[in-house]
Amino acid sequence: MADLHLDNVKKRYGSLEILHGIDLAVADGEFVVLVGPSGCGKSTLLRMIAGLETVSDGEIRIGGRRANEVPPQKRNISMVFQSYALFPHMSVKDNITFGPRIRREDPEATAEKLKRAASILNLGAYLDRRPGQLSGGQRQRVAMGRSIVRDPDLFLFDEPLSNLDAQLRVQMRTEIKALHHKFESTIIYVTHDQIEAMTMADRIVVMNGGRIEQVGTPLELYDRPVNLFVAGFLGSPAMSFIEGAVSRSDHAVAVRLSDGTMVPVAGTSAPDGTGVVLGIRPEHYRLDPAGPIRLVVDVVEPTGSESHIYGRVDQAAIRAVFRERISVRPGETLQLAVNPEKVHLFDASTGLRLPGA
Repeated sequence: MADLHLDNVKKRYGSLEILHGIDLAVADGEFVVLVGPSGCGKSTLLRMIAGLETVSDGEIRIGGRRANEVPPQKRNISMVFQSYALFPHMSVKDNITFGPRIRREDPEATAEKLKRAASILNLGAYLDRRPGQLSGGQRQRVAMGRSIVRDPDLFLFDEPLSNLDAQLRVQMRTEIKALHHKFESTIIYVTHDQIEAMTMADRIVVMNGGRIEQVGTPLELYDRPVNLFVAGFLGSPAMSFIEGAVSRSDHAVAVRLSDGTMVPVAGTSAPDGTGVVLGIRPEHYRLDPAGPIRLVVDVVEPTGSESHIYGRVDQAAIRAVFRERISVRPGETLQLAVNPEKVHLFDASTGLRLPGA
């Protein structure tokens, strides 16, 4: 295992800059997830760490050693791809042990590594099968087994669950997390799925447009997003946003919406009249006949355990989630309230979180 340091790492293709100076430190044994929308540069960054892409500027250090010029095969990094990249004509056993055999490692040591990997990943009964005889989840475990037998300093995962159905994704998330706990390995994991990021990571790196927007633990990013992008990207269902302006009185602070609604808020020193964007998580709305927020219902989605209500507040589209079952129809109105401590405030002009909010 090893730590990883990225210092002002940039990537250019000709005059087009894809990554604009990435600074990131990953501790030995840490599980870090790179998350962001398609095209944000997360997979490019992962490939640069692996040595599959050159570094245009900056420095990558693995285990304290500069790795910019080190070829991929000498970085002692193992990478699991989205496409599995298995040899279809080989058995599971031969796929897993392909690397050690090519490197001419000791056959007895290789057999022991195979036994360990098969035990960890529950592949013992499938060692003589070929990839075409396996399910998607089993093939992904074979790809992981091939990584385990390398004993790498870093595990790199590039959207490994994208090709699996919903049930298998949940199962494989659990297995990858269990693998991390068992080996205490350093893992860099790329995904566009923020649920994977929230449930698996020690820390999340949110990327957008070739830059890092925020780094922190899942709950740090969920509870205190630094800007509108992070606030809207993390959370399922997503945070809703409503524009307004700060309204200060002798006894309280609120945000006045364009229809005159006054939503109480806390923790901001922004001057009266400051243009802001309210951010409210769907689960933080509560039914209250005297609540200040008037929601005009558009769609009702009962899920059994929850009721998801889509509608409009002052023309802003929002989604509210309630644990109880609610009898309401499209076109009707719900009166809602939100704990002022749960309201996020962002500057309307910059998109940045307001100090103290």
